[in-house]
Amino acid sequence: MDVGSQQLFFDGHNDVLLKLSSAGGVAAAEAFLSGCDGHIDSRRAATGGFGGGFFAIYVPTPGDKAVRMDEMVKPRYDVPLPDPVPQPDALVEAMRQAAILVRLEELGALKICRTAAEIRACMTQGTMAAIMHIEGAEAIDAEFNALEIFHRAGLRSIGPVWSRETIYGHGVPFRYPGSPDTGPGLTDHGKRLIERCNTLGIMIDLSHLNQAGFWDVAGLSTAPLVATHSNAHAICPHSRNLTDDQLRAIADSDGMVGLNFAVAFLREDGRMIDDVPLSEMLRHLDHLMSILGEDRVGMGSDFDGAVIPKELDSVAGLPKLRDAMVKHGYGDTLIAKLCHGNWLRVLEKTWGH
Repeated sequence: MDVGSQQLFFDGHNDVLLKLSSAGGVAAAEAFLSGCDGHIDSRRAATGGFGGGFFAIYVPTPGDKAVRMDEMVKPRYDVPLPDPVPQPDALVEAMRQAAILVRLEELGALKICRTAAEIRACMTQGTMAAIMHIEGAEAIDAEFNALEIFHRAGLRSIGPVWSRETIYGHGVPFRYPGSPDTGPGLTDHGKRLIERCNTLGIMIDLSHLNQAGFWDVAGLSTAPLVATHSNAHAICPHSRNLTDDQLRAIADSDGMVGLNFAVAFLREDGRMIDDVPLSEMLRHLDHLMSILGEDRVGMGSDFDGAVIPKELDSVAGLPKLRDAMVKHGYGDTLIAKLCHGNWLRVLEKTWGH
């Protein structure tokens, strides 16, 4: 990395593993080093000061994303959620993406980190730090056998759902305008999942979980409440965003929210159109900090998984966001917290080291 560690961005969410899986799987991993389509690769990370983040393992529903994107440019929309993915099918894709992450580590592109200390060391040494994260627990069987193996492989963060239903709970639809209060919360399996993850030290991600599920986790979990990539419902009333009551609960738990760069969750009109000024991102940051405080807000870009503001374009554009923070009046200490310091704090508290 050609920037100092105090300027590095550590990010709450990206979907580069899905991108590489779609491009050919493990064989496509080398393109990450030389340059590939999308938002993240090694070269652009060095240019933008991208120090790493949560690398999501996400099992897609065939053919649903294009339809969702077409609907989300409209002034109002309510995109039906796809059917659940069978666990054996999900496990095949999850293993494929986990293998890609392992291959990236073998190639020297990054290091899979299991502790906050390892992330700090990577940032000092100029190595991209990766947290193995599962977005939507379809691949995890009810006996948690897969959870135990993924944990041994480096899994340190999991979201019980990606919007569509799982055996663990219910997610929010892509609806604008909409509320996150959309149905039942965690199932009995979901409650057991929270307890087991607390025991293993796996962070629970609240992004995509509906309101009832959010409050179930809040009542059960002994760890800080964390939403890796979510925004303020008070600014953009999308079902995916967090209400002020939810933000207050996260603050009370000494947790964390990562700002989602996806334009539909930034824009006041909820449309998936990339003509979004960086001032809208700062508006969300200001609101989040007004409730959560300066120590509980960071970045959760959704790089390679969403339409982002065109001014950023990719991780190479991250210095533009940092410059916008400076012009907005954020000092160096606050910027360092937002860019990476707050993630390290909450991960250390959640993982215990």
